[in-house]
Amino acid sequence: MDLNWLEDFLALAESGNFSRAAEARHVTQPAFSRRIRALEEWAGTPLFVRGAQRATLTPAGELFARSAPAFVRSITNLRREARELGSREGAMLHFAATHALSFTFFPHWIRGIEMRAAVGAVRLVSDSMQACEELMLQGQAQFLLCHRHLAAPGRFEPRAFRSVPVGHDALVPFCAPDSEGAPRWRLEAGGVLPLLAYSSESGLGRILAAQHFKERAPGLETRFEAHLAATLLGLAREGSGIAWLPASLADQDLACGVLVRAGGAEWEVPVEIHLFRPAARQTAAAERFWSAAAMQ
Repeated sequence: MDLNWLEDFLALAESGNFSRAAEARHVTQPAFSRRIRALEEWAGTPLFVRGAQRATLTPAGELFARSAPAFVRSITNLRREARELGSREGAMLHFAATHALSFTFFPHWIRGIEMRAAVGAVRLVSDSMQACEELMLQGQAQFLLCHRHLAAPGRFEPRAFRSVPVGHDALVPFCAPDSEGAPRWRLEAGGVLPLLAYSSESGLGRILAAQHFKERAPGLETRFEAHLAATLLGLAREGSGIAWLPASLADQDLACGVLVRAGGAEWEVPVEIHLFRPAARQTAAAERFWSAAAMQ
């Protein structure tokens, strides 16, 4: 059995759509379908019921879905640890971090830990929250740094992953100022309010969706959608609308008057910055780092 088959299975189980799952796995749909069929032949039973609109799990597929994520992580970790034995890779730490934190938080945070403990070599992958979660679930990263809010739980089962808070931030509504330096749009004023929104791949988008701001401000209309906070920051600077941005990302623009707050404190969303790791034991270097990070 090819490990890729299980990763394909998990992608299809999550999306329920062959085209979207194939796109997520970066293969053509015919090739993806052949790999799913190969897994079913190996298992000796169908794992999906193929409908006109959606592929749903059979009872055997549901069994696979419960066990496959942990199996994929274990095999991937085993392979990495085997490769690391006897090589300098064993001391390298593998991080995934969302884009905004990669630029604003990660550099000074990692330097602060280096002042207290030896960190060694670091490999950082910066991507959307969804992509970072995939790296963790597939065992390709040892740590994930991301924003977290209790109202928007992620995809990590508490039994399989642990986390500690390592910082604080806030999502604040910003927009460009008018000629007099006042906000071009005020959330309290009502009327049509152009919204620069996050797409479904974004963890910040999940957090904001849980706040139900559109119910509080019915005039909010999505004009643009992206998964990068930096993209929305640039559009907000140009006067395209209101964007809820991490304060850590927009503070400099606020200080320079390039951006202003579009609402009062009641529109802000306090968030924590969390460091996630698998619950299973990691390499010696990763365990040393976790101990140092958790002491902050």
